[in-house]
Amino acid sequence: MVVTANVGRDILTTIRNYGIDTVFGIPGTHNLEFYRHLPELDIRWITTRHEQGAGFGADGWSLQTGLPGVVITTSGPGMLNALGSVANAYAESRPLIVLTPGVPLGEEFADIGSLHETKDSVAAAAAVSEWARRVRSGTEAVQAVHDAFEHFRTGRPRPVVIEVPLNILEGESDCPAELLEAKPAPAPAAGDDQLIQAAAEILAGAERPVILAGGGSVQASAAVLELAQLLDAPVVTSLNGRGVIPETHPLAVGATLRLKAAHRLVNGADALLAIGTKIGEAELWWGPLEPSGKVVRVDRLDSQLDKNLPADVGIRGDSRSIVPALRERLAAQSTFDAARPSHASGADRAAAAREEIERESREWSPEIAGLSDAIAAAIPENVVLGADSSQVCYYGTANHVPLNHPNSYLYMATYATLGYGLPAAIGAKLGAPERPVVAVIGDGALMFSIQELMTASQESLDLVVVCVDNGGYREIEQNEADRGIEPIGVRLVQPNWPQLADAFGWEGSTASSPAEVTESIRRAIAEGGRHFIHVPFAEFESKEIDAA
Repeated sequence: MVVTANVGRDILTTIRNYGIDTVFGIPGTHNLEFYRHLPELDIRWITTRHEQGAGFGADGWSLQTGLPGVVITTSGPGMLNALGSVANAYAESRPLIVLTPGVPLGEEFADIGSLHETKDSVAAAAAVSEWARRVRSGTEAVQAVHDAFEHFRTGRPRPVVIEVPLNILEGESDCPAELLEAKPAPAPAAGDDQLIQAAAEILAGAERPVILAGGGSVQASAAVLELAQLLDAPVVTSLNGRGVIPETHPLAVGATLRLKAAHRLVNGADALLAIGTKIGEAELWWGPLEPSGKVVRVDRLDSQLDKNLPADVGIRGDSRSIVPALRERLAAQSTFDAARPSHASGADRAAAAREEIERESREWSPEIAGLSDAIAAAIPENVVLGADSSQVCYYGTANHVPLNHPNSYLYMATYATLGYGLPAAIGAKLGAPERPVVAVIGDGALMFSIQELMTASQESLDLVVVCVDNGGYREIEQNEADRGIEPIGVRLVQPNWPQLADAFGWEGSTASSPAEVTESIRRAIAEGGRHFIHVPFAEFESKEIDAA
């Protein structure tokens, strides 16, 4: 007898009650009691071609919807295949729930050769997630879902894994119906009033204030812009904080901490306000930040307030509460404007920094900068731009393609994995179907997830992929050269990219000049459908770049 009103249904009902209407994954022998209930609950299922792609797709979807991504895997290899995306979500502080079946209660560590047998899958998941739990009842499973949402709403939003033993997943639930209802979100945590006052006094007296905005400031983006304008302060962001203020705004300096010129701006601040950022080493290519003045930090967790840069004033709380409170405290000080020392305007300081940053960035690779200019000329203002751990991204589109909306750059600055860009772009398009999505990816990274082209075709998505082909792992080849090593394993044989795209149901083409790149992207967005644009980068290196 098959129990259909089972624990799997209760778990998914609870998730649906939190507003999640899309899940990613691959059906398998052991997870079918999750999949059984998706049509009834009006939850859309996206079948990727690899579980890691499911996790990256869920991440892209989450960035557009503001809801946690959800992945359903099968036991053993299915769950382990997804762990790369779990580790990515952990490093980038992204909310993700992975639902997976496990061996029946009583068969743990049995070593009997059962299907998908894994020594300790929960321990493997726990090593790369915020927490991983093996539940023992329907009530415990549903409570784990509630605990996940509480964690996402109040802590650093990192991934969780819920393993449900097969005999629990497929069995009758002991969970009361009222426990399936979503719990209301708490109000954003307010900071200590005295600390807010101390921070406001530091900022009010600054001649050269600077704001550093990370991913934890995204939900307070409107307030961050208002505060920046009140302080007349340039705004530098982390890569996860891109678009917190529009990058075309006069106070915007962009996500440029990888550049010396941005370090000089931040280190020259006599008051630095860092909001929702770990100030991660992966983005500090030229060493730690050393501001000349006092540092104010805002974060949900005490553990972050001195991470990588000690705070003179550290305010624990939610940026959605604290940033408006700072703005109001400053605005209420009648002596604020009169007491402020005379200094160069924030817009002038930001413009000077942008000029230095532009010069420094273009010296790295004029060809990548020129290609990025061609891409920037083609994309609309509301684009979602997919990226990967490719030179064209961290040298190019991160610096030279301005974005004006939060969560519009699909990237993973800390984990820096290959294969993220394509499935994340698919998830973003599913989460925001009204926005054009363009993914710019290097050939090496794209080969890690090339199979997800078929996922986009199956879902009939409008999507543009620009494959920048530099013949392999160029960054690692340069690393080898820097160590006096002849190229080993980095020069890769390439497929016929347009034909490969055609085989996946895309329209494949080649663009060999900036003008062709711009025109190809514009045409692809206007026509709709799935367009794959192969860019042989050697053509750019062999000719003078003229993006005009």
